[in-house]
Amino acid sequence: MITDDQDLLDDLLRVAAAAGVEIDVAHAAAHARPFWPRAPIVVVGVDVADALAATGPPPRQGVLLVTRGADDPSVWRRCVAVGAAAVLTLPQAERQLVEEFAEASEPETRSGETVCVIGGRGGAGASVLATCLALVASRRKTRTLLVDADPLGGGIDVLLGQEHAVGARWPDIAEREGRVSYAALRDALPTFGDLTVLSGHRGEPSAIPPEAMRAVLGAAHRGCDLIVVDLPRHVTPAAAEALSRAAMTLLLVPSDLRGVLSAAQVLPELHKHTQCIRTVTRPGPLAPDVVTRSLDTPHLGFLPDQRNLADHLDRGAASPLGPQTPLARFCHDFLTGRLPEETR
Repeated sequence: MITDDQDLLDDLLRVAAAAGVEIDVAHAAAHARPFWPRAPIVVVGVDVADALAATGPPPRQGVLLVTRGADDPSVWRRCVAVGAAAVLTLPQAERQLVEEFAEASEPETRSGETVCVIGGRGGAGASVLATCLALVASRRKTRTLLVDADPLGGGIDVLLGQEHAVGARWPDIAEREGRVSYAALRDALPTFGDLTVLSGHRGEPSAIPPEAMRAVLGAAHRGCDLIVVDLPRHVTPAAAEALSRAAMTLLLVPSDLRGVLSAAQVLPELHKHTQCIRTVTRPGPLAPDVVTRSLDTPHLGFLPDQRNLADHLDRGAASPLGPQTPLARFCHDFLTGRLPEETR
């Protein structure tokens, strides 16, 4: 940032904080030369534009001219003189500037894919499957974000035994919208190796704004390899936002009459927001092909029961989601596209 206008600088520093980026400040045009060729973006205050132009800076991309004043015809002359790509007037253009900063700070994107997980009925085990899927992915050195989209679920961090981990939960970031830096998001959330977790909390429940979900998933798409979203059975606006971005949605169905009937109620809502839906069946009296025909949805695989799973999770044991468990092996085969034919 190049400006000697303290009010403008205060505005720019606030915008930089919102974008989660660090900045260098030059209070005079002559002091900017060391930063000019290497900064990913240069913001020039209108107060120093003429002085900067007089130094003859070499042409470069990523220069913005920023002003706090009303329309002034001389602004456009100064824009051309410093080689700026645009003129941004604050405070009206603050959100655009946040997005410019975030874009400049994350030039390399990962194009992460989103997988949503939802239970065909209550107690199907969707949260456990979502958590294990994210854990297994992170153990494979896949940068992963696990998103708890159910404000009434009690917090998915409990399944990891990390309910006391330091970091933000949904209420702390519910006001975020627009483009968000994934690096800043990851720094704010509980992170364990390659796994970052955005969980609900255990206070008074509040709805997740769809704008916040959009901002989080947009950042994760740029900064992650995989995003796993644990959805509530009632499709909220935030859940609909996640479904619209999903490469695949897994519908976990216990193979019994109530499980199939409940899943049949969920499916129409899912189809409103996403196309690629696959069933994963749990053990029960009905055969997987009966479940598949009843729901008219492709069958991805069969998830076997795991002995004493609920008891271990309640005690905060680390073993139930370990790499050698049936649940982890299922997740590994899903991530590698190697689910055995007999499970399909």
